[in-house]
Amino acid sequence: MTDFSRRISGIYGILPEGLDTTDLLEKADAALSGGVKTLQLRDKGLGFKVTLKRAKALRQLAHEYGARLFVNDSLQLAGESEADGVHLGRSDMQSIAAIRAEHGDKLLIGVSCQGDAAFARFVLNEGADYVSFGAIFPTTSKQEAVPIGLPRLAKARQIFPEANICAIGGLTQESLPTIRMAGADSAAVISSLFAAADIQLQARNMVEIWNNAPSA
Repeated sequence: MTDFSRRISGIYGILPEGLDTTDLLEKADAALSGGVKTLQLRDKGLGFKVTLKRAKALRQLAHEYGARLFVNDSLQLAGESEADGVHLGRSDMQSIAAIRAEHGDKLLIGVSCQGDAAFARFVLNEGADYVSFGAIFPTTSKQEAVPIGLPRLAKARQIFPEANICAIGGLTQESLPTIRMAGADSAAVISSLFAAADIQLQARNMVEIWNNAPSA
């Protein structure tokens, strides 16, 4: 039986890397005040203590808005910052059963699957809370990522009708309705949200467009 309290939905904001702490928190606050309910911290290369401090501040900020914070790749950081979840790439993947044994059921687990349905089936069977597919379109964030396109996103929805699916890669405000129609539960965005001149307004517009778009 699906536990809808563990599902993520809507606009999923991935904070840009390389921001100083003040800018990071300001951008996060703007997105959250615009209605974004899920944020992810990607904070590589700063050292664990600095990143932990930033993650704790973001987690507190997100919770003030009734939102969730995921951290990228690091189970240790997710645990020590008391983040709501961790997002793992294929190279970071560990046994989800082992993660549950160490961190309990409270920690949400998302896994990048690119376009690999067999891998998605494996991690969903292991208990992943959501899987991400993409890059859907060409993206400047990961230029090496080969776009899989909307048809494969729609196919993933057909294969996994009960799964919590996040679309990622090259998503814009204009493409949100087609992403939702193809079957995504959430849309992960970076530059199309955080490069906006008015992040709060952009977040509000994206949330409204998503909420008004027909779903698959």
